[in-house]
Amino acid sequence: MSSPVRLPPAPAVKTARAAVFTAFAINGAAFAAFASRVPDLKFQLGLSAGQLGLTLLAASLGSVIGLPLSGWFVGRFGAARTLVGAATIQAVGLVGVGIGIDVLNDRAIVAVALFLVGAGTGTFDVAMNFEGAAVERLLGRAIMPHFHAAFSGGTVISALIGAGLSFLHVSIAVHLVGVAVLLALVVPWFPRAFLPQPVEDDDDVPAGEKSGMRAAWLEPRTLLIGVVVLAAAFTEGTANDWVAVALSDGYQLPRWAGVLGFAVFLTAMTVGRLLGTRLLDRYGRLPVLRIMFVAAVVGCLLVVFGGQWLAFVGAAVWGVGASLGFPVGMSAAADEPRRAAARMSVVSTIGYTAFLAGPPLLGFLGDHIGVLHSLLVVGAMAVIALLAIPAVRETDRVARVD
Repeated sequence: MSSPVRLPPAPAVKTARAAVFTAFAINGAAFAAFASRVPDLKFQLGLSAGQLGLTLLAASLGSVIGLPLSGWFVGRFGAARTLVGAATIQAVGLVGVGIGIDVLNDRAIVAVALFLVGAGTGTFDVAMNFEGAAVERLLGRAIMPHFHAAFSGGTVISALIGAGLSFLHVSIAVHLVGVAVLLALVVPWFPRAFLPQPVEDDDDVPAGEKSGMRAAWLEPRTLLIGVVVLAAAFTEGTANDWVAVALSDGYQLPRWAGVLGFAVFLTAMTVGRLLGTRLLDRYGRLPVLRIMFVAAVVGCLLVVFGGQWLAFVGAAVWGVGASLGFPVGMSAAADEPRRAAARMSVVSTIGYTAFLAGPPLLGFLGDHIGVLHSLLVVGAMAVIALLAIPAVRETDRVARVD
């Protein structure tokens, strides 16, 4: 006979909720600190679009290698300890990127450092999403988009800071070392603030399912959710990596103006995530996600064909359209607490394939048709997502903690 589910007290859930918000925000800020300086990286290392894509591929490889292991790490060490280790790797990588660009001017060193950034960021991502999904289940309502809004909010602030530092010609090394210090100051709080115990006891999980990573890879629903997250990650990640470069190169804008376009995208995505929870609770996941993916395509078309000013409007529409796919996919993967870490690891691994394939694909197309027009591949990915969206349909949640 299985033991009953023990729910943490409400104050512990509230503390964990605040910690998850902080984790998402700090991870977003760390990511955007590097992303906001991609145009400067391209300029300082003298890279073509294709060379830039291959360099960014190192970060994607780090994520894709780390992600399949992240579910095991979370199950073995807990979300908080996994997150601390991931943030340490991420911080070391950020410092290495700055030194590789400004001090050594060595593309190979930058690639190695980006690999560490990707591995740390990807593992950090699974750990914070796992904790966020546990809090969401206990609250009994959609809140994951708010956590992802905190991530987006962190990216917005960080991108604006990056634009300002780029305008002032502050070195990339100084910028990224500062972010690493911020990580070192904030991250040690998480082990004290995350949920003190799992939502379920291990006794509730049959012995044959306790190492469920392989089983999760064989579940059709999990794999289809992964396809939705793959398309969402590609839609979001393409803008993260290439909007600033596309606007500055395609419309002959200053590099800092391209970064502002990136900030517009991130701001709109943050707003979409803040408002999206009400839409999800009222209308459900399926109709909301369908509308969002269509909006992402419309925004992308405006960026590519709208001209200088409409391109910024398009970045905003694209940001709203890209706002909910990833958080809803992660919630869907964790609808059932049993093997949630394994399922989220599988979904994240599939999703991050977009970050693996995206940079070189966009770089290759950018060399042949221009970075701006290469963004049109977003439309094809959105169609794939629309076909797989039924997999994210809601399932029952655990009891609510008031």
